[in-house]
Amino acid sequence: MTQVDPIDLLSAIEEASPTPIRPEYVEGTVIVPPRPDDHHNDGAGELSFQFRAAGFRLVGFGNGYRAANKDGTTMALLVPDFYVRRRKASALDESYRRAHKGWYPVDMIALVGEVTSTNHWADTGPKLRTYAASVPVHVLVNRTTKTAHCCTTPILPGDDPTKAHYDDETEVGLGEPLPLPDPYPALDTAPFLGDLGD
Repeated sequence: MTQVDPIDLLSAIEEASPTPIRPEYVEGTVIVPPRPDDHHNDGAGELSFQFRAAGFRLVGFGNGYRAANKDGTTMALLVPDFYVRRRKASALDESYRRAHKGWYPVDMIALVGEVTSTNHWADTGPKLRTYAASVPVHVLVNRTTKTAHCCTTPILPGDDPTKAHYDDETEVGLGEPLPLPDPYPALDTAPFLGDLGD
C-alpha cells in the first residue's frame, strides 16, 4: 500500500472544502483549526506588533512551515499564529516552497507563537512538541488557563520527535509582562485580559 504524502492529503482537503481552510498535520493527525474569534486574532496581531515596534522586521503570520523527519519525509505542516523568522525567504526557500506545495522550511523560524482556541490540546501538546524539535523559542498564550508561556532550550531525546520538549519555561498570568530571552522584548499580555476564549 502506498502511503499518501501529508502535503498531498492537506491539498486534497483544502480543495474539497466549500470554504477556505488551511489544515495542519502533526504527529500523524490532520488538524483543521477552528475559525478563530476576533479576540484571538487581535491579540496575536498585538503581539506581532510588539516585535515590530522593538525593531524585528521579520515578524509575520499566515505562512505554512514544514518540518521534516531525518529521512526527509514530512513530519509536520504547521501554520503558526505569529513568528519571527531568522531570514527573509531566499531563492532556495522559495524553491523549497514550490517543491512542497506552499510550505516553507521550518528552519526559517527563530521564534514561534501560538494563541489557543477551542483546539488548545493541539497547541499545548503535539504542536508544542513539534516546535521543540525545530524552533529555539516558543511563546504560548493559553486562553483556557489565562497564562502566557515562553519556552526555550529545546531538547530532542533520541530520534523520536514526539518526545521533544523545552527544558526551560517562564509562565505569567495574562496581563503580566512575559519575559523573553535576548534579544527579544518582554511581551505585554494585557491584550488578552477579559478574553472569553472561543
